[in-house]
Amino acid sequence: MCGIVGAVHFDGSWSDPYVLVKMLAQVSHRGPDANGIYTERGVGLGHTRLSIIDLEGGRQPMHNEDRSLWVTFNGEIFNYVELRAELQAAGHRFSTRSDTEVILHAYEEYGPGCVERFNGQWALALWDKKRRRLFASRDRLGVRPLYYTSVGGTFLFASEVKSLFAHPGVDRRIDPCGLNQIFTFWTTLAPRTVFEGIWELPPGHNLTVDEGGIQIERYWQPDYAPPAEPLDEEECVRRLLDLLIDATRLRLRADVPVGAYLSGGLDSTVTAALAVHATDAPLRTFSIAFDDAEFDETRYQEEAAAALGTEHETLRCRGDEIAAAFAEMIWHGEKPVLRTAPAPLLLLSKAVREAGYKVVITGEGADEMLGGYDLFKEAKVRRFWAAAPDSAFRAGLLQRLYPYMPAMQAQPLAYRKAFFHVRPGDVANPLFSHLPRWELTSRLKTFFSDDFRAAVSGHDAYADCLALLPQAFDRWHPFCQAQYLETVILLPGYILSSQGDRMAMAHAVEGRFPFLDHRLAEFAAQIPPRLKMKALDEKYILKRAARNLVPESILRRKKQPYRAPGAKCFLDDVSGRESAAAGSRHELVDEMLSPERIRQDGIFAPDAVGHLVEKVRSGRAIGVKDDMALVGVLSTQLLVDRFVRHFDAHCAGGDHLAAAAIEQFAYVPSGQGPASPAAHLAL
Repeated sequence: MCGIVGAVHFDGSWSDPYVLVKMLAQVSHRGPDANGIYTERGVGLGHTRLSIIDLEGGRQPMHNEDRSLWVTFNGEIFNYVELRAELQAAGHRFSTRSDTEVILHAYEEYGPGCVERFNGQWALALWDKKRRRLFASRDRLGVRPLYYTSVGGTFLFASEVKSLFAHPGVDRRIDPCGLNQIFTFWTTLAPRTVFEGIWELPPGHNLTVDEGGIQIERYWQPDYAPPAEPLDEEECVRRLLDLLIDATRLRLRADVPVGAYLSGGLDSTVTAALAVHATDAPLRTFSIAFDDAEFDETRYQEEAAAALGTEHETLRCRGDEIAAAFAEMIWHGEKPVLRTAPAPLLLLSKAVREAGYKVVITGEGADEMLGGYDLFKEAKVRRFWAAAPDSAFRAGLLQRLYPYMPAMQAQPLAYRKAFFHVRPGDVANPLFSHLPRWELTSRLKTFFSDDFRAAVSGHDAYADCLALLPQAFDRWHPFCQAQYLETVILLPGYILSSQGDRMAMAHAVEGRFPFLDHRLAEFAAQIPPRLKMKALDEKYILKRAARNLVPESILRRKKQPYRAPGAKCFLDDVSGRESAAAGSRHELVDEMLSPERIRQDGIFAPDAVGHLVEKVRSGRAIGVKDDMALVGVLSTQLLVDRFVRHFDAHCAGGDHLAAAAIEQFAYVPSGQGPASPAAHLAL
C-alpha cells in the first residue's frame, strides 16, 4: 500500500517537482518507508511507499527496460507470482521481485486489458511515453481510492483529495449535490465527491488521458444473472470454501508479518481461521472492545482467539477517546460521516502499527457477497408483508429483526406500512430494498439552512442512483438487487473508504480482504439467494462452509454489525470519569457547532443545530435520527474547517517546503540518472 500523485500537461509547460513534492507530502502517512518522483517535460509522477513485497527492490515510480513506461502504484497484485511466470514464458525479463514490475510487463504484453488479469486491490497510474498517454485504473470493488481534477490545462490525480488541494490552482469548495448524496446514501456516488470539481474514479473503471481529453471505461461490474444450470447446495459449499482458502493464501503473500482483525463475528473468525491453517507462524490478532455492553463483543473475540490459538490484543476504546479522535478521523476520511464507527478503527490501526504490523486481513465483504446484513432480512420480510399488506401476522415478523425498537413496533399498522414502504406500488420501485434506510437518513436534511436547501432543490439523489443501475437490473432476483446496491454504493463509499482504507492507511496499515477476491465475488453472485439466506438465517451457505473452522457458538450467534457509541460520546462525562480528552472534545463541539460558525458556513440552520446540541447534552436525544444528525452535522463542519477554511494550517508542509525537505525525495529526471530536485530547481 502506498500513496500516489501525478500531473500531466500536454503542451509541456508544466514541469515543477516542487509542486509535485508538496502534493506528495500530503500522503506521506500512507507510505513512510520510501518516496520518489519522476518528471519529464509536462509530466510528473510521485510515490510514497509502504514496503511489503520486495522490500529492497520495489521503489517507485518504476520504469520498464527502455524507460518508455513509468508507473506509480498503490495496492497489491496478489497473483503476481503466477503472472510473472506467464510473462517470463512470453519473453519478458525482470529485474525485481515486486508486483509493481509485473504491472509494467503486463501492460507491455496486454495493454490496458492487463488489469482484467489482476487479482488484487489497486489504484495505479502509468505514463506511456511513446503514446503520450496516461493510463489509470482502480480495482474492481473499490478497495483503493483514486481522485482527479483538472486545472489550467493540467490533469491531476492522487490517492487522497488533500494532495489535489495542495496544488495552488485547485479551488476548495463543498459540492452541495455531493453533500446531498451523503445525507441520503451515507456516501457520495462515484464519480461525484463532496468537493466541487474533484472526481473519484469509480471501482472497476479505467481512465485514459491524452491530448484528446479524458476517457473513462468500465471493465468490470457485478453480474447477478443466474447460471444456466442452477448450483446445488453441496457444490456451492465446496466451491465457496475452495475459493476462500485460495483467496486467503494469496493475501498472506508478503515479506513482512501479516496479522488479522478479529471482531468475534463469523466473517473475521473465518478469515483468521483460514490464515492460521495456511501458515506455520503464530497469527497475531487485534480487536476493539467498548465499555458499553450494547456495542462490546469482547466475549466472542476472546472465545475465537482461544479456539484458533492466536496471539490476541484488544484495544479498549472509551467514548471520550472516540470524540477526541473525531477531527483526525475526518481529516483522513475526507468526507462527512453519520456514524462515529470509523474513529475506533483509526485508533486500532495505530495500535496495530505500534505492534509492528503493516498488514492485516479482515472479513469485510462477506455480508455484501453472501447476504449477511439485517437490511436483506428486512427487505425479504417487507416483500412477504406486501403480498398481504393488511396482515398483522406478517407485519409482526419485523419484531424478529428489530426487537430493540419497541417504539417502532408500537406504532399503528398504517404508520409501519408507510415507513417500510409496504404499499401498492412500493415493491416495483428498483430501490425498494433500501428505501426505509435512505429515507430515514434523508430526514437529516431538515437541518439544512434555507439557502443550502435551495442550492440542492433541483438535485434528485435517487435519480443519481437509478442512473447507476445496469440494464439487466430489473431481471435479477430482488435479493440480488439489494446486494448490488450494497456492493456498488455503501461497500466502496463507506465500508472500504471511511471505515477501511482511510482509517488503516492513516497509520500505514494495509487491509486485505479474502471475501473481496473477484473470483469469489463472481461465484457468490451465482449462488441462489435461497442458499445465502435460508428463511431468515443469513449467510447460510457460509455457515455450512465454515462448520469445521470456527467455534459453534460463533457460528450460531446472532448477527451483530460493527457499531460504536455515537452522539453520546460528546456528552459531559460520558464514561463516568473525566479525562484529558474531555476538554478538547467539549471545545470541539462548542467551536464547530456554535451559532456563529454554523451561520458563517451556511450549510445548516443555527437554531435547529442549537436545539440538537442541547438535546444531546441534556440526555434528551432519542432515536437514530438525533444520533446521526449530531455526528453528520459535526463531521460536515469539521470538513469545512479543515479543507475549506484552514487547509494550509492542517496540510503537511504548509505553504512552503524547505530545500532540505525536497532533498529526501529520490528524483529521476527524464533520460538521466538520480539527481537532486533542489539542483533541478536551480537550473
